[in-house]
Amino acid sequence: MPSLLGIDSGLTVTKAVIFDIDGTPIAVARRRVTQFIPRARHIERDMDELWSATADAIAEAISLSKRPASDIQAVAATAHGDGIYMLDRSGRPLARAILSLDSRAGAVVDRWLESPVADEAIRLTGQLPHVSAPSALLAWIKEKEPARFAEIGHIMSCKDWLRFCLTGAIGTDRTEASTSFTAVASQDYSQDALKLFGLEALADALPPASRSDEIVGHVTRTAAARTGLAEGTPVVAGLHDVTASALGAGGYASGVVAVIAGTYSINETLSSEPRVDRRWFCRNAIAPGQWNNMSISPASTANYDWFLDRLCASERVSSEASGGSIHALLAPEIEAAFARSSTALFHPYLFGSPYGASASAGFFGLGGWHDRGDMLRAVLEGIAFNHKIHVDALSDGFAFGEARLAGGISRNPRVVQMFADVLEMPVTVTETDEAAAWGAALCAGAGVGLYADPQSDPRDVRKIATTFHPDVSRSLHYRERYGLFREIAEAMTPIWPKIGRLASAESQD
Repeated sequence: MPSLLGIDSGLTVTKAVIFDIDGTPIAVARRRVTQFIPRARHIERDMDELWSATADAIAEAISLSKRPASDIQAVAATAHGDGIYMLDRSGRPLARAILSLDSRAGAVVDRWLESPVADEAIRLTGQLPHVSAPSALLAWIKEKEPARFAEIGHIMSCKDWLRFCLTGAIGTDRTEASTSFTAVASQDYSQDALKLFGLEALADALPPASRSDEIVGHVTRTAAARTGLAEGTPVVAGLHDVTASALGAGGYASGVVAVIAGTYSINETLSSEPRVDRRWFCRNAIAPGQWNNMSISPASTANYDWFLDRLCASERVSSEASGGSIHALLAPEIEAAFARSSTALFHPYLFGSPYGASASAGFFGLGGWHDRGDMLRAVLEGIAFNHKIHVDALSDGFAFGEARLAGGISRNPRVVQMFADVLEMPVTVTETDEAAAWGAALCAGAGVGLYADPQSDPRDVRKIATTFHPDVSRSLHYRERYGLFREIAEAMTPIWPKIGRLASAESQD
């Protein structure tokens, strides 16, 4: 029976999902991938480990499917965007990849934002440079590690590295190509963009860009032996996970804001013309002549995961060892916290923020009578409030009346209702557990002619969707809490850089 393989590689987990062509998941396999944090603001991963983990996940998914690998008609990958994955001229990884949670390039970006580079970047590329943009990271490497910079042969994204491992072909797709170096009007690479950031020497290192549903190679004999895939299986270009998640969740459309609560706070809407603003990125959509307008920050569920990893580690291990879930274990505590009033607020800025790279996370309003449930409630509210900052920004430039929510927390009805109350608009979720992987699979299917295009989802999305409507009284309650959340953040804006300088001072002691 024909099937499709969608690969979804996030910042902590890489997974392989095999789908029937009607969109039904057949098998899912996951592997955790190590994050290295050698110093503050440096967040990296080993590229060979990522490929090995992904290959293991593919092999397990094929085994779990109980079907021959030859049933898989095509493969496509999606993965976290931004950050940088580099190869030397021989095609080997050039040290570790730099993840999109990394903020080492903060000083570079600050200089650009205080110079004419910022306005020119908006005009030319449709977006301000930010700390995890390829432009900023490459400029940092040029400044701080010139020997490494001189060895760069190819620059690519996470999913493009996996595609290279599968096929031996170097390239990217339109959505990923527009992270730094395309002109917003033409949607093609711009030498002026490279020159703007002082990176014109890397013109030949940019990967060729294809349509997201274009066949760009076939599984090699080596990759087939490693993964269990059939040699010669078509591999399609794939796409940025932001777009893949919106596509897979049925939220990739104008008039809708797709809210992806993952490691990043992702909020995007589709338009048929470019519209630029400092508060969002205007990047290439899947189809030419369309743009993804994305307001984002690395400040969503990574904060919840951090809380579980650092403050609930032993319980997480024991619950998972017994076949349970830490989320189920904590649910009664969180539910009890939502049922009572609380002064606890949390700014979810462990890895970045809409207030710049110097912002940091913190609890406010904590008292000795608060417990872990109160803190987790504050974390979840802080995540929703941060999404609201971005959704409100997009609403100034685009018309939409509904949100489509995807991401792990969208499985929790309490949290989805909170998003509806905070955003003050209907929020729809679908039963698609692996939205990003399904978005990649849609591209794979379109590439081999199973679907007319990536947006021709064979499912009746209306039948698998549930809409949560805002409650007026709760929205008024959250409006007050959100106002205080913003007021504290604005008061902290001049203080956060001073806090950050403490680390610099201590490193010199």
